[in-house]
Amino acid sequence: MSIAGGLHLAAERAQAAGCDCLQVFTKNANQWQCKPLSDRDCAQFIQSIDDNQLAEPIAHSSYLLNCASPDDELWEKSLDALVVEWQRCEQLHIAGLVMHPGAHTTSTPEEGLERIARAVQTAIERVQPKCCRLLLENTAGQGSCLGWQIEQLSWLLAEIDSPQVGICWDTCHALAAGYDFRTAKGLKELTQQLDQYAVLDRIAAIHVNDSKKDCGSRVDRHEHIGLGHIGEGAFRRFLRSSSFKGLPMYLETPKETDPESGLEWDVKNLATLRRLAGLRPHASSR
Repeated sequence: MSIAGGLHLAAERAQAAGCDCLQVFTKNANQWQCKPLSDRDCAQFIQSIDDNQLAEPIAHSSYLLNCASPDDELWEKSLDALVVEWQRCEQLHIAGLVMHPGAHTTSTPEEGLERIARAVQTAIERVQPKCCRLLLENTAGQGSCLGWQIEQLSWLLAEIDSPQVGICWDTCHALAAGYDFRTAKGLKELTQQLDQYAVLDRIAAIHVNDSKKDCGSRVDRHEHIGLGHIGEGAFRRFLRSSSFKGLPMYLETPKETDPESGLEWDVKNLATLRRLAGLRPHASSR
């Protein structure tokens, strides 16, 4: 949800759309600098989360961060920015900060993974988090982006070795990366592989997005639920799977209005997900 006009307004927008949980950016995602949070900013956001009966608020880090970069100046800048964003989440009592692991660019995947682990370990030392975990997100594997393979996420978790770090699993990214969980057999194979590599139990949040591109495309393009290459049947199984159904789930689908119904797509997507999960519809979608 947008934080335009104040962070606390994001919670009001989430409640109006029928959300049970919320993801925000705590700052402009396409800028390095940000204005420090005031005590008033924090108090209003925390109160608004409570007033609007939302659970598990999380934030997404800036898209500029690249903790895998071989460029020392960019790596240091990314580390400093990660620390600032993590500290902001602590101030706001946010449960998780989602971060794309990064792209190794001109180096090797192995070198990139090592630099990510070092950045996260250093950030933990600087932040000393109390309430917010860093959630490494699986990626679609575009270009030299890391974190698209379960083995890479497993290596990072083991190397960083901290309870302050978990995983955010994105359904669109998973399909694009080549994990075809659209059948019962495919979903079972995915959960078994996540369990085998000690990733499954570390998943703390789910991004539920359909995919504009097919399995193995390595292209990150989100689509409305049921209209992409994942489809309703796959989401029905995924949402009802004992491995995932107890986790907080967040939409990152396009912010648009459906011209046919006149409804915001957030409202429509939430209604579709609740139907597929076998949940009662929210009042906002009736």
